[in-house]
Amino acid sequence: MRINMKFFTFGSKDIGIDLGTANILVTLKGKGIVLKEPSVVAIDKRTGNIMATGNDAKEMLGRTPEQIKAVRPLKDGVIADFTATQLMLKNIIEKVEKRYNVGKPRVVVGVPSGITEVEERAVEESVLQAGAKEVYLIEEPMAAAIGASLDVAEPSGSIIVDIGGGTTEVAVISLGGIVVSHSLRVAGDELDEDIVNYVKREMNLAIGETTAEQIKMQIGCAMPLMTEMSMEIRGRDLTDGLPRNERITSVQIEEAMRESISKIVDIVKNTLEKTPPELASDIMEKGIVLAGGGALIKNLDKLLSIETGMPVYVAEEPLDCVVRGAGKTLDDLERLKTVLVNSRKRK
Repeated sequence: MRINMKFFTFGSKDIGIDLGTANILVTLKGKGIVLKEPSVVAIDKRTGNIMATGNDAKEMLGRTPEQIKAVRPLKDGVIADFTATQLMLKNIIEKVEKRYNVGKPRVVVGVPSGITEVEERAVEESVLQAGAKEVYLIEEPMAAAIGASLDVAEPSGSIIVDIGGGTTEVAVISLGGIVVSHSLRVAGDELDEDIVNYVKREMNLAIGETTAEQIKMQIGCAMPLMTEMSMEIRGRDLTDGLPRNERITSVQIEEAMRESISKIVDIVKNTLEKTPPELASDIMEKGIVLAGGGALIKNLDKLLSIETGMPVYVAEEPLDCVVRGAGKTLDDLERLKTVLVNSRKRK
């Protein structure tokens, strides 16, 4: 089941959580973002208890003894470990409840466009078991669009490209609804994997996901940069097994990520091809908006602009678009209530 869950504030006593494949963001109405950490949990296999979450758990990845497992419960947009996801959610909700005196909260959950009823129930159960009072659903690209300051309720077309950790979501939005959408399981995690494989193949060096992510963030680009960048990396030599330092360049990383970047470009073009002509003319005027961590890849906006012939803009603080969209939805709930999926309420 592919899922990239997002939760938002719904009232003064209710919390909002953006539980992404890569990062967790928690927000409280009137307080803004109160927690931001990696989506990683460390669990004691013998007792089932949580040892650590977030940054502390991420430091344990690949370093734990046999009795402790450190995992990313969501992988490539999929709930890879349902029990770990529930434990992490419960831990997060309890943490915020204690710190801010929040009671049993109502939660709005952002889900990928086109989610099935079976997937809806699975998400709801997970959040309810984590301590929520009620669960509401909103399609994740809709929330990102609101957070990127697109006026989704107007009778004109807007397009959002949200590149997260596990999935890339592209949606054309008008009159408070999604007109055309596509989801692709190629995003930040896949790009990290591309870098790991490239370094292994071309440099005979083994590096971990954390190193690959750092490379992507520092020198990753979708097109060659005006001035080439480079950085030193450390890994394990695959010939003798000993540690070795190497210097890697932005040109090499652009080559490493090229195929996956091309898939993201293709899904944007495919979505535009299926957009009704009236909305396409609106989009041509407004341009394409990029959100999510992938929006920060250097020159991705330029590449998309060249490939589509349209202006492309990176949203302000793209990593926080979904969380900001929650607050805006609540501030104007009467006008924007149509963006909520008709999910069951449970008490």
